[in-house]
Amino acid sequence: MSVNNNLLVELFVEELPPKALKRLGESFASVLADGLKAQGLAAADSVVTPFASPRRLAVHVANVAARAADKPVSQKLMPVSVGLDADGQPTPALLKRLAALGADASVVPQLKRAIDGKAEALFFDSVQAGAELAAGLQKALEEALAKLPIPKVMGYQLADGWTTVNFVRPAHGLVALHGDSVVPVSVLGLSAGNTTQGHRFEARHKIVTIQNADAYAEVLERDGAVIAGFADRRAEISLQLKRAAEEVGGGVAPIDDDALLDEVTALVERPNVLVGTFEERFLEVPQECLILTMKANQKYFPLLDADGRLTNRFLIVSNIRPADASAVVGGNERVVRPRLADAKFFFDQDRKKSLASRVPGLSKVVYHNKLGTQGERVERVRAIARWVAERIGCDVKLADRAAELAKADLLTDMVGEFPELQGIMGGYYARHDGEDAQVADAIATQYLVRRDETTAVSNLVGEALTIADRVETLVGIWGIGLKPTGDKDPFALRRHALSVIKSFELIGNKSPDLTALLSFAASVFPQGLLAESTVDEVRQFIYERYWNQLAPSYGATTVESVIALQPPLQEVVARLRAVVEFQKLPEAAALAAANKRIVNILKKSPAPEGEAKMGLLREDAERALVHWSIEHAPAIRDAFVQRDYTGALVRMAALREPVDRFFDEVMVNVEDEEVRQNRLALLGRLAEVMNQVADISRLSA
Repeated sequence: MSVNNNLLVELFVEELPPKALKRLGESFASVLADGLKAQGLAAADSVVTPFASPRRLAVHVANVAARAADKPVSQKLMPVSVGLDADGQPTPALLKRLAALGADASVVPQLKRAIDGKAEALFFDSVQAGAELAAGLQKALEEALAKLPIPKVMGYQLADGWTTVNFVRPAHGLVALHGDSVVPVSVLGLSAGNTTQGHRFEARHKIVTIQNADAYAEVLERDGAVIAGFADRRAEISLQLKRAAEEVGGGVAPIDDDALLDEVTALVERPNVLVGTFEERFLEVPQECLILTMKANQKYFPLLDADGRLTNRFLIVSNIRPADASAVVGGNERVVRPRLADAKFFFDQDRKKSLASRVPGLSKVVYHNKLGTQGERVERVRAIARWVAERIGCDVKLADRAAELAKADLLTDMVGEFPELQGIMGGYYARHDGEDAQVADAIATQYLVRRDETTAVSNLVGEALTIADRVETLVGIWGIGLKPTGDKDPFALRRHALSVIKSFELIGNKSPDLTALLSFAASVFPQGLLAESTVDEVRQFIYERYWNQLAPSYGATTVESVIALQPPLQEVVARLRAVVEFQKLPEAAALAAANKRIVNILKKSPAPEGEAKMGLLREDAERALVHWSIEHAPAIRDAFVQRDYTGALVRMAALREPVDRFFDEVMVNVEDEEVRQNRLALLGRLAEVMNQVADISRLSA
């Protein structure tokens, strides 16, 4: 009888890559547990608990059997005509197949016959013995290691001095416990036991013995001074950060950065948050520089005041808890000081030279081997920015100046050291140079990615620069054949498309025509460089990105009905809201179905130009439809022109009765050519009225 117990597996290794630790821990746990479940050793609903610290990957799986249950297996052997001769005796082919399965001629009478396709086949029913835990865990463990998302594999020799194995880091210990029993598995030259190692400096015992699978986390923390669970350690750090900030007082709070918190969690086994200080004179440097250098280089959490301004205090997440932490704090303060001094030096040096004086140097910086230098790109962006500025009503000279200076900070020492500060530093240097505030702000915000919460334009010059920059990239990169493929988008064209959409939403009715914008952008590139289909493809790409963005909120069908018309980007959301209201009407479904019928008719027989002629109306139903159109169509068009999209669609509700009557009583494709063309003209004009806001036919089920 199989005994069920909880299982614990731990692989003890040298320090794992911190940025990958969370994924490594999750993958190790999930793949190993899935392997056990697939073999019937663990139940489908067994609770799986991952552990990951800088020097270990582990998993606890509940309710694991010592031996999986046997299961019946039915195996197809071969067609009856091949397996049995004319006398019903087994053929050599059948006997050979049975032998391969560990059976002989004695089982032939028990073989089952069943239709398989068009022929009758022989099937051998047997009972497959359930997997033993040792063998099943060995298989699952090897699969878990093979599927780890390892950033880079390294090779190292085992203790015998001859054998080389490959893994993310050298492994030094393996624990495998089923309840309190060791499971005899091995991997990477290691045999499983019940001992591991604790914290390098603060463990009560160098070797920590795990007596039972369920005691792992508790014993490791008590005797090994290690919080094994990634989530538990992360929560502990968050709590200590909050407490330390409260002790500092004054309403300060640590910077909110999930990526930094994850990385620090992956660097420590026994977190201890301490408070450090640096000289206030460094606060003269833009806080973005100081914050970045503390985060990126030292993994500190800068403290911000209630207004979001940087203070001269920061939080250190130490891996040790000495009685007197002053030496730890002092050491970290000494380390951060040169970093901040470097930032101050870069800032001071950069301001000795204006942004404008750096612009000529961009002609020596390669942008792309087919698209030229950054200097050439700047000239293209300037031309597009001027074109946009003229149409959205902002100062053309300021837009041109912002575009001219936008990339100049690429040649500064600060951006050379911290590329993440592109644009931000340009804004600071532009203000220092006395540039117009709108120009400086435009430069500073040009790389903003997330503007979801922005609802109003604060700087039209900035929007002109943003549109020009994104469109130049979209058209240029796409035009030379580097469009996104699958999940690969090295030039962030999807993100650029969403940025253009956001700018159009913010600018509203003053937004330029998208096709005209893309066409002008294409015209500033050397003739013949871009593919001829570039403008059409980029326009379609932008609408597809909008569809993807809106579908989760409004529904795929609703969004498709609007996007199909490719209306001005700034009108899409308003039209969607109108369609949502229209769909609530009791007449909506019938009108959508009728519209779909009209569209299908017109696909086969396009409507002629002009209005339907009254003298060719033969049926009362078509006269009623024309009279309705004469009476109501102008009001619908007026509502559409005034951008009252909901009003335009709601007014169409009264169209249901005359449309239904028309299709009940009128045959469109009659033999009389004049009458048929007249009815097609009527339907054509009706489709134009109905589909001004959205393609209503696409709402039909």
